[in-house]
Amino acid sequence: MAIKVQVKEVEISAVRSQGAGGQNVNKVATAIHLRFDVRASSLPEGIKRRLLALNDSRITEGGIVIIKSQSHRTQEQNRAAALERLQSLVDQAATPPKPRRPTKPSRRAKERRLESKSKRSAVKTLRKGVAGEFQQPVAPPTF
Repeated sequence: MAIKVQVKEVEISAVRSQGAGGQNVNKVATAIHLRFDVRASSLPEGIKRRLLALNDSRITEGGIVIIKSQSHRTQEQNRAAALERLQSLVDQAATPPKPRRPTKPSRRAKERRLESKSKRSAVKTLRKGVAGEFQQPVAPPTF
């Protein structure tokens, strides 16, 4: 199921890039800020719900996806990269999660667990002092 994001629903603005780059970075707005309002979009309701439920820092509490692209030298390349990242986010939400099938441990696994617990218990029991032997109580340290 291929759901395409409508470009007319995306707000794109060009801003100056950050970081090194010399004069070009200081005078040309090549970075792209992309804003996509999930709630006002034409996406199906199920995809909207899954998209808003994603644990992604690019999605605000108001349901707006904000993507910044500044890795390329031209505005067109950054615009294409930002739209591609938005589309991949929508594609991720479009695939429904697999239903969980509850499982339970096998009888042998339960037996192994109980055996290991009893062995560990035996080891700890053997570490205790011998019955009838006098043991000095240890005084608490004074500070």
